[in-house]
Parts: sequence; C-alpha cells; structure tokens
Amino acid sequence: MEITNLSKDKNNLLERIFKLQKHNTDIKTEVMAGITTFMTMAYILVVNPMILSQAGMDQGSVFVATALSAAIATFFMGILANYPIALAPGMGLNVFFANTIVLQMGYSWQFALMAVFIEGLIFILLTVTRLREKIIECIPMNLKFAVTAGVGLFIAFVGLQNASIVVDGALGNMHDPLVILTLFGLLVTGALVAKDKKGALLISIVVISVIGMGLGLVALPQGIMSLNVPSLKPVFLQAFSVDINEIFSLDMVIAVFTLLFVDLFDTVGCLVGVAEKGNLLDENGNIPRAKEAMLADAIGTTTGALLGTSTVTSFIESASGIGEGGKTGLTAITTGVLFLLSLFFAPLFIAIPTQATSAVLIIVGVMMAGSLNKIDFDDFTNAIPAFVTFLFMPLMNSIGDGIIFGILSYTILKLATNKRDEVNISMIILSILFIIKFILLG
Repeated sequence: MEITNLSKDKNNLLERIFKLQKHNTDIKTEVMAGITTFMTMAYILVVNPMILSQAGMDQGSVFVATALSAAIATFFMGILANYPIALAPGMGLNVFFANTIVLQMGYSWQFALMAVFIEGLIFILLTVTRLREKIIECIPMNLKFAVTAGVGLFIAFVGLQNASIVVDGALGNMHDPLVILTLFGLLVTGALVAKDKKGALLISIVVISVIGMGLGLVALPQGIMSLNVPSLKPVFLQAFSVDINEIFSLDMVIAVFTLLFVDLFDTVGCLVGVAEKGNLLDENGNIPRAKEAMLADAIGTTTGALLGTSTVTSFIESASGIGEGGKTGLTAITTGVLFLLSLFFAPLFIAIPTQATSAVLIIVGVMMAGSLNKIDFDDFTNAIPAFVTFLFMPLMNSIGDGIIFGILSYTILKLATNKRDEVNISMIILSILFIIKFILLG
C-alpha cells in the first residue's frame, strides 16, 4: 500500500512540475527520450577533454568539468524552461577556445576561460533584458522553417562525417567494415522508425553497439563502473588566475565578441530547430519560455567557465530525444542525471561507438528536413534566404553562419524589391551588426 502511494506521489509531483498530461506524454516516454538524447551526445565526454587538452588543460579534469557543466545546465533547462533540450560544451566553440585563443593568439587557457566567463555574464544580462528573446521573435517564420531544416541537414552531415561515409567532401570507403556497420544501422534505425516502434532510436543504438562489439569491429567497454573520478582541482576557478591587464585588453574584447556571436546564433538555431520539430512553437511562431531557455544556456556557460570548460550551449542532438517523443523538461532532467552518472560509468558510456549514434543522427536529420514543405518557395524573396539558411549550415559547418547569411539575404532582398513592410527594424539592425562583424573580424 505504501509503495503504491509513493508511486502516486511521485507521478503527481512530476505531473505538477512538468505538466505531462498537458503535453500529451508520460514518464516512460520522457525517460526513454532523455536516455536517447544522452546516448547521441555522450561523445562530448570524450571529444571535449581531448580538444581542450591541446591547449594544455588536464584531460581528466576537463572530463569532470564537461559532465558537471552539462548536467547543471541541462537541469536548469528542464526546471526553468520545461524543455526537452540538453546542453553541454559546444563543438566548434571548444575548437575556437583551444586552437584560436590559445594556440593561435598565444594566450593561456586560463585567459580563454575568463573570456568564456565574461561571455556568460553578458548573456545573462542580455537574457534578463529579453534581448536574446527578441532576436528569436524577429526572425520570420520562413526562416524559422529553414533553420529547422538546416539543423536537420547539419545533424545528418555530422552523422555522415562521423561514420566516414563522407570523407573530405567525397564518398568514403564502402569496403570499410565500420562504414558497412553504420549503413546496416541506418537500415535498422529507418525500419524501426518507419514502423513507429516505441524507443526506436534508443533500440537501434543498443543493437548497433552490440553487433559492432560482437563482431570485434569496435572496442568492448573497459569495465562498467569506475569510482576513480579525476580531480577537478587543476582547472577549477582557474579563470580568476588571469592578470587584470589581460582582462581589459583588446584581444579579450575580440575573443569575447566572437564567442558571443557564434554562441548566440548557434543557440538560437538549436532552440528554433528543435522547438519547431517538437511542435513547441506558439501560434505566432515564437518559443514560449524562450527567456528561461536562454537563461539556462547562459548559466551553463558561466558555470562551465568556473568549473573549467569551454562555452556550454544547447545541443542539436536534443532532436533525437524529441524524435523519440520527448516533450518536457523531464527528458532534460533524465539526460542531466545520466551526465552525472557518467562520472562513475564512464567506461560504459564512452564505449558507445560512433557508428551507432551516427545512424541515429542521420535519421533525425530526415525527420527535421520535413520543415522544407512549409517554406514559401513561390516568392523568391522568401525562397532564396531560406535556401541560403539551410544550405550554408552544413556547408559552413556552422548553424550560426547559416542564420547570419539567411537574415542578411532576407533583409537585403526585401528592401531591394520594395517590400519594406515585411522587414522589421530588428532584422535591419542585426544585418548592420553582421556587416560590421565581417568588416572587423572577417
């Protein structure tokens, strides 16, 4: 009797927090979606420490910082915004951190952490003043549909590259057993999704992993659990060891400005893309609780810098959980819990092969590409900017660049064809800022 009451209390608590019935979902679906999201982005636990170690940072410490910052930011997203979106140190931003700020500009990784910390504080300010929210709202619906499709193409392209199906812009080695494993996984995933199998994406990840390990194509996990968690001390709060003169230098301004631009539009693209895919947009095409979602992102970046990692941002791989049926913050909370558990089950999570997650990412790309049907291709002042947006994302390897060129082309075409009434002042201001950015920073 007590167990039954406890179960009801738990269900009632989760219902009150995440409003599961209102979103037409349940605990099982949300948890499965959260696991799927984690499985598709667990690679960041390996890749991020590897990249930042090139800047001289302790790899074990960065692993801990990566897991903790991802968990904290994702918890905030789940509780504050009630969205099924997970966050972690972003790819591209970590490369800029290590390669550009440290290796090219010649600054210490502590300097780079301070740049990330300042970026996070500025984002918190911009979020509280609703400026970031206004940027999302000013983007026309045609471009929002293009962003969703573009994110889908980007995700699929990442999957193709990770699996070596595409190598340096050309077809990879079709005789490679790992490529064949991915293609087989693609068929399995596609068949499960086509049959509307519950948990299709997660099942496919497990199946492909087991087959790959069984055939000896990928390594078996080096154990299941490890209590020897690396120390966070070598990177914790190291941003504050930077000299005051470096903090107020021109290079710091350039580093922070670049991080702001890239992170802002990567986050906007991810939020718009996954929200549209998950039918989370309101009747005006805006994202409800966008302020809370942006705040979670900003808190994640600031916290990540304190813990000792590069910019934390919303992950496009969250679309895999949404594709699995995730609709609320309970999906995010589940993913966050798994990031915490990864500190102790790292050998198991790290053993998930790229081939398994790549197949899922490609299928998720197919799901998101459906937004192309909603774009107005009859009006070229809508069609061209939309095309530029979803084409540039995979070609430039950047969601942010796709949005920037989409907004620029939309604004210029509308003004040049005497359709000024279809362009709001925010789009014009953003376009001017983009042009200034290209002139000053390239």
